Amino acid sequence: MTLNLCVLTPNRSVWNSQVKAIILPTNSGQIGVLKDHAATATAVDIGVLRMLDFDDQWSTMALMGGFARISNNQITILVNDAEKGSDIDPQEAQQTLEIAEANLRKAEGKRQLIEANLALRRARTLVEAGNTIS
Repeated sequence: MTLNLCVLTPNRSVWNSQVKAIILPTNSGQIGVLKDHAATATAVDIGVLRMLDFDDQWSTMALMGGFARISNNQITILVNDAEKGSDIDPQEAQQTLEIAEANLRKAEGKRQLIEANLALRRARTLVEAGNTIS
């Protein structure tokens, strides 16, 4: 059972390796992908990508929205930004979350509220991805 997973941002390749399975955050909910999954194209939400390696260990990656294409056991994810869970400093992520929560409380007007909510979603994703699964 093998899937080739490639995660790309506009600036870099974040991941290009084989995995057994993934759980992908989409705009309509999470989808699980195993070998021989039906061909699919989907919008990717801000959320945590979970990847199962060949030692049956789960790892995480924070995704900041984009698109994914699944076809012939090849998964290509194009996102605005991504960070491996193992590269996230939990304390820094928690501080970012606290700042985002404070900014949301101070937000005035529709635009500031939308921007503050988006920053809060990103910060929560970083905290969640930084808490690695074993």
